[in-house]
Amino acid sequence: MATIITMPRLSDTMEEGTVASWLKSVGDTVGEGDILAEIETDKATMEFESFHEGTLLHIGIAEGETANVDALLAIIGEKGEDISMHLNPSSSQTAPDTVSHQDTQQTKEVAPTTEAAAIPEGVEVITMPRLSDTMEEGTVATWLKKEGDSIQEGDILAEIETDKATMEFESFYTGTLLKIGIQEGETALVDALLAIVGPAGTDVSGISQTTKAAPDVTPVSAPAPVKETPVAAPITQVVTEVASTNSSSQRIFASPLAKKMATDKGISLQLVKGSGENGRIVKSDIENYQPSATGIAQYTPVGVESFEEIKNSQMRKTIAKRLGESKFSAPHYYLTIELDMDNAMASRAAINSAPDVKISYNDMIVKACAMALRKHPQVNSQWTDGLMRIAKHIHVGVAVAVDDGLLVPVLKFADQMSFSQIGVHVKELAGKARNKKITPQEMDGSTFTVSNLGMFGIKEFTSIINAPNSAILSVGAIIQKPVVKNGALAVGNTMTVTLACDHRTVDGATGAKFLQTLRNYIENPVTMFV
Repeated sequence: MATIITMPRLSDTMEEGTVASWLKSVGDTVGEGDILAEIETDKATMEFESFHEGTLLHIGIAEGETANVDALLAIIGEKGEDISMHLNPSSSQTAPDTVSHQDTQQTKEVAPTTEAAAIPEGVEVITMPRLSDTMEEGTVATWLKKEGDSIQEGDILAEIETDKATMEFESFYTGTLLKIGIQEGETALVDALLAIVGPAGTDVSGISQTTKAAPDVTPVSAPAPVKETPVAAPITQVVTEVASTNSSSQRIFASPLAKKMATDKGISLQLVKGSGENGRIVKSDIENYQPSATGIAQYTPVGVESFEEIKNSQMRKTIAKRLGESKFSAPHYYLTIELDMDNAMASRAAINSAPDVKISYNDMIVKACAMALRKHPQVNSQWTDGLMRIAKHIHVGVAVAVDDGLLVPVLKFADQMSFSQIGVHVKELAGKARNKKITPQEMDGSTFTVSNLGMFGIKEFTSIINAPNSAILSVGAIIQKPVVKNGALAVGNTMTVTLACDHRTVDGATGAKFLQTLRNYIENPVTMFV
């Protein structure tokens, strides 16, 4: 079923928006959370993400074009779906199923009551804002203005508790607070009447909960049901509790402009005395601020805070999702041992002395892990809610760092490969990964993973298990240090490895026995040829 997406209202004062750029093209697959476009509002350029999955079937507003709020922005549905009925001019702009978060019946009942004559000239109706994408209702924690007070654009009207945080809500209008619709401590749905601002003395007794400053919407009958399209909320400032110079429990109030100026000038708001209402810090307070001279030199660093914003690639999103699922679902524990690498170094040098042969320590470690998994199959397992799966085959994943994150090419049947075969395959797959030429099939099916940061000089570290594996080996650098051999002090070469295990499938004793076998193979490489 096709979903119509309209131009969202991204700020309280936004009446139209301009599509700065489309990040998806017609025919592209769209996932929930994907950024569809960048939209310029009256306040900023903001990313607009999809709340739906499917194929982008139609773009209604091209790049650089400007359209009113609720204009048809895009249509998402099933690939090849007929959307001609939704492109009818009579329904594309004001389809009833895409108006805010009201259903069709509510639109039919509410819209006709929103008459221009019901709201006196100059009066602005303020409704409970949607301050987060999941917010359905809000609670007024505190009113910072009372009925009859003069309001300026940018003044903080109230503190509103959402499902995520308590946030300051500022006025976008100038006038007098004529009516408070939701009292302190009361909870109301999004779009309920919060307050009315207008000229002093204006009679607003006729403005009720159902008389809202909604967009001009003419209900029409849609040819087919269309899903609701969530609309992004205006961004407000989080209420921050800070210590004042006089009381550790007193809150510092400052206008958004004053906060920005103080940040730009490196001035702590704790040191500024506000001249505004209730001690609120305003623009002039920052402009006129002079550090106090108390006998102790006060130094305030001056600088500009800035961030470089880099859009998360789909690879980065996938990595974050999978590692998060692994870390917070699999009970990790870690076992660490130190290996004597003297024999391994001598064996590698002897092997590499042969013509056209070049193996790495990582190749030796992968081979040793594969052979140890054959002796300890429970480490080569996967957990499911109904059963534990022990793989009879051994596919070792080798973590490879790429520009966008981390990829894990897989060596299939690694226990049957020689050192040199492992080396060739790892080099080939790593090259494909870094050049973005690797296929999903070449990264699928691992039963165990090796992550090696030794080449970066990392002595010891732990890794997150690469689900659905039950274990991952973290390999550190070879370090030369004093060791005790045959009761005497000598110079030795050691390497630290850490095995991360899923405690649901691999018990501590099982993991320890695996490491004992691994130690024997690494410290005596000749045993891997037997």
